[in-house]
Amino acid sequence: MSSSHGFHPYHLVDMSPWPLTGSISAMMLTTGLVKWFHQYNMTLLILSFFATLLTMIQWWRDVTREGTYQGLHTSMVVKGLRWGMILFIVSEVLFFFSFFWAFFHSSLSPTVEIGVYWPPMGTQPFNPFQIPLLNTTILLSSGATVTWAHHAIMESNHTQAVQSLGLTIILGIYFTALQAFEYIEASFTIADSVFGSSFFVATGFHGLHVIIGTSFLSVCFFRLFNYHFSNNHHVGFEAAAWYWHFVDVVWLFLYVFIYWWGG
Repeated sequence: MSSSHGFHPYHLVDMSPWPLTGSISAMMLTTGLVKWFHQYNMTLLILSFFATLLTMIQWWRDVTREGTYQGLHTSMVVKGLRWGMILFIVSEVLFFFSFFWAFFHSSLSPTVEIGVYWPPMGTQPFNPFQIPLLNTTILLSSGATVTWAHHAIMESNHTQAVQSLGLTIILGIYFTALQAFEYIEASFTIADSVFGSSFFVATGFHGLHVIIGTSFLSVCFFRLFNYHFSNNHHVGFEAAAWYWHFVDVVWLFLYVFIYWWGG
C-alpha cells in the first residue's frame, strides 16, 4: 500500500486531537463524579459527559472514514485490529475476575462482622426467577440476534442484517431498563455490608458494559444501514459482536453465582 509514510501494509495514523480531548474528558468525568458525590453538584459531570460524547463521535467518524472510504484497513491492519480487540476482551475478563474473587472471598467464609452468614442477616436478596431470569433470557436472545446479523452480513443479506442488528439494540436497551427498575426496587444499597457492595459493583459494571456494547452496536447499525460493511470487510461489526458475546457470558456467571447461588 502506498502512503505518505512509504510502501508497507500498515496504517500509521495521522495526528489527531481526539486522544488528547478524550483523556481530558475522562479526567473531567472522574473529577465531576467526585464533585457530585461530595458537593451534590453535577455541572462538571454533565459538561464532561458531553465532551466525552463529542470525542467518541468524532473519533469513530475518523476511523470509519479510514476503513470505509480511504482504504487504509488492509488485511494486515485488520489482523492487528482483531488481536487488539481480543487482548482488550481478555483485560475485561480479568477486570470482572476481580469482582468474582471478592464475592467468593466474602461469601464462602463470612466474617463475624456480618454474622457469619451469607447473605447477611436482614438482607433480602432478589428472587433469581423474576427480573434476573427475564434479563437472562433477553441477553441470551440478543446474543442469538447479533449472531444472526453476522451470518446475514456474511451472506450479503442487507435487509436481514439491519433487522437483526436493530433487534439486538432494542433488546440491549430493554435489558438496561429492567436493570434500572431492579435497582430502584432493591431492598438494600451499595452501603449494606460487603453483600451490597459486591452485588452493585459487579452488576453495575456489567450494566455499564451493556450500555457501552449497545452504543457500539448502534454505531455499527448506522454504518450497516449506510452500506459500510460487506461480507469480506466488516471488522468493526466483528469487534462489536465479540464484545456483546463477552457481555452475555459475564451475565451468565453473574446470574448463576451472585443472583442464584449467592442469594
